[in-house]
Amino acid sequence: MTKILIIEDDKTVMASARDLLEAEGYDVSTAENGRRGVEMARQVRPDLIICDVMMPEVDGHHVLMALRELSETNAIPFIFLTAKADKSDIRQGMKLGADDYLTKPYTRMDLLDAISSRLAKQNTLNQHFNSQLRQVEARLHYALYYDTLTGLPNRLLFRDQFLKALPAQSPADWVVAVVYLSLDRYNQISNNLGPEYANLLLKAVAGRLKETLGEQASISRLQTDEFALVLSGSSVTLNLAQTCQSILVNLAQPYNFDQLEVYTTASLGIGFYPDDGSELEGLLDNARVSMLQARKQGGNKFEFYQPSYSTRSIDLVKLETGLRHALERNELEVYYQPQVSIQHGNIVGAEALLRWKHPERGYISPAIFIPLIEETALIHEIGDWVLKTACSKVKSWQEAGLPPIHIAVNVSSHQIYHPNFLSNVSRIVQETGLPLQNLELELTESALLHEVVTANAVLRRLRAVGIQIAIDDFGTGYSSLSYLKQFPFDTLKIDRLFIQNIGQDPESSAITLATIQMAHSLNLKVIAEGVETESELDFLRKHDCDEIQGYYFSRPLPEGEFEKLLASSKRLDNVEATVNTFDNPSPATV
Repeated sequence: MTKILIIEDDKTVMASARDLLEAEGYDVSTAENGRRGVEMARQVRPDLIICDVMMPEVDGHHVLMALRELSETNAIPFIFLTAKADKSDIRQGMKLGADDYLTKPYTRMDLLDAISSRLAKQNTLNQHFNSQLRQVEARLHYALYYDTLTGLPNRLLFRDQFLKALPAQSPADWVVAVVYLSLDRYNQISNNLGPEYANLLLKAVAGRLKETLGEQASISRLQTDEFALVLSGSSVTLNLAQTCQSILVNLAQPYNFDQLEVYTTASLGIGFYPDDGSELEGLLDNARVSMLQARKQGGNKFEFYQPSYSTRSIDLVKLETGLRHALERNELEVYYQPQVSIQHGNIVGAEALLRWKHPERGYISPAIFIPLIEETALIHEIGDWVLKTACSKVKSWQEAGLPPIHIAVNVSSHQIYHPNFLSNVSRIVQETGLPLQNLELELTESALLHEVVTANAVLRRLRAVGIQIAIDDFGTGYSSLSYLKQFPFDTLKIDRLFIQNIGQDPESSAITLATIQMAHSLNLKVIAEGVETESELDFLRKHDCDEIQGYYFSRPLPEGEFEKLLASSKRLDNVEATVNTFDNPSPATV
């Protein structure tokens, strides 16, 4: 039933309108003054509001202003009732966002026609919004599961393909193998011929793999020039050596692009399930180790996995041991990457990024040590340390009179589901004295999937006290846009995966634009990650992205350098478009 709220201080007019609308089957609520009307609008969430202009204390214009400032009510159709027919009065209301005007006295048909017209228009807008939502979800689904360059399934869909190759009742002679394929000399080809020909080569390789394997294998592109295959079948009929040799022969044939002849070969590594790995990541790891062995022998060949290849596991054990002492030995640091307002050009926030300077190896890539932290109980101790360090530092900058900023701290799934997480965050914020509104917690989509109900409850408790919530790396995880409505997010961060192809890949440009529009329609702030070029910034500015972070403005900085940057009042309009280098530019964070 359609819900209508009437805000009117004249009880006779209110009663008349209420009786008329209830007789037409509408669910009617009433408020006798403007202040109560704003409260009722938030409580009832009506489908349409009818409001008198002239009321004591809070008039209709101020009611409309107050409602338009509330994200949960600013899309509700609004009809003014007025005894005045002054054009300037009407113009003022329309500027504030009124949808229609009715002049007192009005007839029954005047009122019903105005309501019917407004509801019909709102229904059309909702249909358009839902249509856009479905289109964006379809695009994001493709982007989530398929590689936009080659059209092959990506790493995420590869996992599903692998699981489908493991039937519940496998025959005794059933074989499942993962093949890791990487092109030889790809970097040299890319450097010599440029990205356009490199992309043409990758698409041609994908085509030849599909031609060679047909329906007998699932093919995915993992990254750049690396592909993965899943082959399964009876040991009698599945001849992996012959299949791999056919791949090598076909990929080694010349590629012709605009009368330019290009040659490349490939190295292949093969791992068997479950002997060489009972989990996909471990199996892929071992298949890749085998591929590297093939490449060491000159490439253009394949190697089956052997346990002697795995020296990596020993190295990881040593790193884990060092990591357990890193905090007490002051080897961990927090770097800060500026977040900049596109509209105003100034620094408005920073993302806290964890760095580890090993005493012997120097800076260790976060892509290596962050997974180690998450696999152990260290994630809770180190996560709390990062949060406290970042909050304390931002508070000290505030006290020093530097421009106020918010700090974004990454939170892993291991932390958010821990029973002490909320109390730890509360304790740290109280100890550091940082205002709650200056703290933003970032979570990836995958971190929310384990226990949706629990995660939602935790996030809502955090947001209830004023802490902002951001969804990080949006578009690269498992979820759909429905998660944006389900969880209490304030900020959406668009992953570098889409930003880096803006202007070159129409699909990435369309997805980025649609994501910005959809986020804004849900009243979310949008931050683009990994912005490195002026053309990327121009695209984002043109399409009303709110903030950026990336090497175009600044690399992540240690606290002293960031403090100097904040004090310098550096702005987007005086940035020299240079991409800085860093010993360890990986975006992985805690």
